[in-house]
Amino acid sequence: MNLPLHYGVLGALEAGLIAMLVGMLCFLFWHWLSAKMHWSMGHAIGWACVSAVIIGAGIDTWNMFYLGIARLESPLYARIALQGIHDPDGLGSRVVLEIAGALSGVVLGWQWFSKKSLGDDGADHTEKTDA
Repeated sequence: MNLPLHYGVLGALEAGLIAMLVGMLCFLFWHWLSAKMHWSMGHAIGWACVSAVIIGAGIDTWNMFYLGIARLESPLYARIALQGIHDPDGLGSRVVLEIAGALSGVVLGWQWFSKKSLGDDGADHTEKTDA
């Protein structure tokens, strides 16, 4: 992302909110596609979660993974690896909040935008229930 985010916890919260918006948009796309393809709601939710995490937290997750496997023996290699990361001190919290934001965005999209019928509770209100 080329957005000028803040550093620290405020930047992590901003990235999490952006990932939440991405999660909602991914759910809308996969919900539309699953309706066209006659898939179940589980397919839409599952693929929306996967794509939202990849889009919303992919770059920061990759940077965190790369820092774990890169050989940072010299200060030069460490400086090169950290140079391309926005706020390397808050990378872990930003990844956690981006993943949580992406998944909660999918859940909110499912709650807000999926169709609900009146008979979903299973009880038929016209039947007499007294014995």
